[in-house]
Amino acid sequence: MKDRSNIVVGVMRGGPSAEYEVSLKTGANVLNGLRDRYKVRDIFIDRAGRWHTDGLERSPDRVLPHLDVVFNALHGTYGEDGRVQQILDSYNVPYTGSKSMPSAIGMNKWLSKKFFRERKLNTPRGVVFEKKQKIDESTIHSILKDFGGTVVVKPLSAGSSVGVSVVRKPGDFLNALDLALEHSEKALVEEYIAGREATVATLEGSERGTLHALPPIEIRNKSASGDFWNYESKYSDDLHELVCPGDFSAEERIVLEDSAIRAHKALGLSHYSRSDFIVNPHGIYILETNSLPGLTSASLVPVALKTAGVHFHEFLDHIIDLAMLKR
Repeated sequence: MKDRSNIVVGVMRGGPSAEYEVSLKTGANVLNGLRDRYKVRDIFIDRAGRWHTDGLERSPDRVLPHLDVVFNALHGTYGEDGRVQQILDSYNVPYTGSKSMPSAIGMNKWLSKKFFRERKLNTPRGVVFEKKQKIDESTIHSILKDFGGTVVVKPLSAGSSVGVSVVRKPGDFLNALDLALEHSEKALVEEYIAGREATVATLEGSERGTLHALPPIEIRNKSASGDFWNYESKYSDDLHELVCPGDFSAEERIVLEDSAIRAHKALGLSHYSRSDFIVNPHGIYILETNSLPGLTSASLVPVALKTAGVHFHEFLDHIIDLAMLKR
């Protein structure tokens, strides 16, 4: 076994994001998975963006020079949109996950769609709205009609289904738009695609350029709305059921796995990612790709790893190895 006891790993968690609480749990799970093999430093970032280690507030220049590698366990704004990556790059510190520009693209659902379409991946049609943009009733009716009567309204740059609504009536549109814009400067309105929800994690191999898809997970939502796997459903075991591998045909599984790999490549991501899909009778649609998916004990990537026979600590070691290669 490789001796890792002298490698200093800083686990970055928290952050000024709506996904702060999830990041704390992801970070805690990563810390627990590393402590017996590495020298671990807990880097807590509060909601105001201040860095802390050993219970004391410290600036990045007091923290980063003392680390061999950073495990980025942040989610959403600041941690997943390219900003913290720029800080880490300025100190030449290796880190897990994607570089700054691919992270920013992956966080922007509209830009991601453009890259998906270039790779011939099916993705729902959509339109972007900005804050303070005036929208009259005729525009709302036109959008609903064009998109088949039902739309999904979501923040352009946010994760964990925060601020997402399904709208079937014109009278609900503006409230849904306001909710989405609470979490992002822009909102994406998409056509609603009915079907089974699926997610597929992608993992880089040890050999440069190799990518592997983990078993597809089928997400069976049991929440009251039943429309999609929302934030409440994601973090309540009573509101969802995860089936891994999902009850998909051999053909569907091939398409899901191939699409996840193509999406990872399309966005230029690194190390690992997770792509979300809708399996519809008329095709499989990609919704988005997460460049830093959750790694809590109940998150989707650990579920898929377990099904694939990969221990969580093996995954952590592999991701750290990839980061330290700085490829």
